[in-house]
Amino acid sequence: MARKVIITVAQTGAFQGKEANPNIPLTPQEIADSAYECYNAGAAVVHIHARDKEGVSTNDPAVFNEIGSRIRSRCSIITQYSTSPANKAGALAEDGMALLFDKDLVKPDMCSLDCSLISTTWNGRTFVHEWYRDFLLKYAGMMKDMGIKPELECFDPTSIEDVFGILQPAGVLEDPVSLSFVMGMDRISQGAISFSDENLDFMIRKLPKDQFVNFSTIAIGGKNQVPGMTMTVLKGGGARVGMEDNIYYGPGRLLKSNAEMVERAVRIIHELGMEVASPDEAREILKIKKP
Repeated sequence: MARKVIITVAQTGAFQGKEANPNIPLTPQEIADSAYECYNAGAAVVHIHARDKEGVSTNDPAVFNEIGSRIRSRCSIITQYSTSPANKAGALAEDGMALLFDKDLVKPDMCSLDCSLISTTWNGRTFVHEWYRDFLLKYAGMMKDMGIKPELECFDPTSIEDVFGILQPAGVLEDPVSLSFVMGMDRISQGAISFSDENLDFMIRKLPKDQFVNFSTIAIGGKNQVPGMTMTVLKGGGARVGMEDNIYYGPGRLLKSNAEMVERAVRIIHELGMEVASPDEAREILKIKKP
């Protein structure tokens, strides 16, 4: 029986906007419309960042709630909210967790949880991401209590060791662990690993051999996304695509939509002799209950 591959689409990040690609969805309606298109194209999970009315990265729970409500009203795709702090001056790691304290939260199926200590330089500003171990233990435990599955984002090999050496033994993670290797952020982030086949193999070898781990690669940049996605699928992982990570379909040609990259991922997975997991099948693999 052919393996079912989970496709995750990250439509909108915290950095580039319509000045980089006018087709990036920024408003709640645009993000929901894009999510529905990606669901129809074959995506099982949608990774969600929020923007304010000026298109600036935000952690405002009300914006996440509007996005989540619009998506839920149209399809069963798995929702995964980003908890990284907004890309603006003064933002702190704790700010990214504001949605977890919202009494009116439209609860997502998953939330990202960044597991590395890195610094990022963007538009002349350098900021440090203070994702310390105590922080990770606190919020992984909170997500567990809320029935939200964390997607653990690992920017370097030591963060994988923290997941399985610190977080999992502490009992704050439900099986199966789901994580993403963030590769290619090294150009703007100190402490982040570059993308290469050799580095991908090294990250995969850090995973425990005695348990199933759902993993994918966030391969940043036009030259990395398709090779990174394809290599990861071949090595037993899922597929992650979308305009958060890459705005180009090919050299010099901007993506027309996030669905366009999902459609490409579906074709590649089928050509490799595998099948694409539906949202319901992905829920079974990840042990996520229906909302």
